[in-house]
Amino acid sequence: MVAPNPFLSALRAGQAQIGIWLSMATAQSTEIVSHSGFDWALIDMEHSPNDLSTVKDQLRVLESAATTALVRPDWNNPVKVKRLLDMGAPGLLFPMVNSAEEAAAAVAATRFAPRGIRGVGSTTRATAYGRDKSYFAEVEKQTAVLVQVETLQALDNIDEIAAVDGVDGVFFGPADIAAEMGHLGQAMHDDVWAKILPLAMRLISKRIPVGTVVSDVTFARRLLSAGFTFVACGSDTGLLAQAADQRLADLKAQTTGT
Repeated sequence: MVAPNPFLSALRAGQAQIGIWLSMATAQSTEIVSHSGFDWALIDMEHSPNDLSTVKDQLRVLESAATTALVRPDWNNPVKVKRLLDMGAPGLLFPMVNSAEEAAAAVAATRFAPRGIRGVGSTTRATAYGRDKSYFAEVEKQTAVLVQVETLQALDNIDEIAAVDGVDGVFFGPADIAAEMGHLGQAMHDDVWAKILPLAMRLISKRIPVGTVVSDVTFARRLLSAGFTFVACGSDTGLLAQAADQRLADLKAQTTGT
């Protein structure tokens, strides 16, 4: 049987979901994170060295955890999407969705004919290698389709994108929005969030699930309090780098007495 998707059920019920970004591209690092108890974890293929094999290994790890796995393919590519779904990905975050047409293409890549263009594979990992006879009837009900808006064009088209049938949530990408606004490397710039927040609040008022990723825990808490449904509060790579830097700084301070 297709496993129920607790992340998707929570989104539809308006229940906040806290996540983490996974970019280290190893099953062991994902296993370490899996014991923390995040609601969801995003396996990133766009800005990390993940490939299909490393994603598959991480999906296996997260299937035994209470954390729902999502995958961000490197592009809105139906061939890549087909292969990720055949491996059993419970949800996908599509990057750089700029229009309702691109959002509709993302949804179509996750749907079998006649509703979409996903090719049919009968003996895939997702079907338990042909053993799950309910798969084709149930999988679309349990697959989260999230679209990432991360350009000014996408923000202009936000209402049309969010209204596309089959889109389960809209994810704001502050880093690329910041770059386009002239604030490259400043994803937390006030001007960036002054642009994002009113649009996010408009979607929230329509009961459309909204998400993002920020590394500032205080700000993440503020977003969740404001009605954001799914927020990632950091990445495995970022947390490791911060912890390593802090450990060295602490030891040097103790050694030198400063």
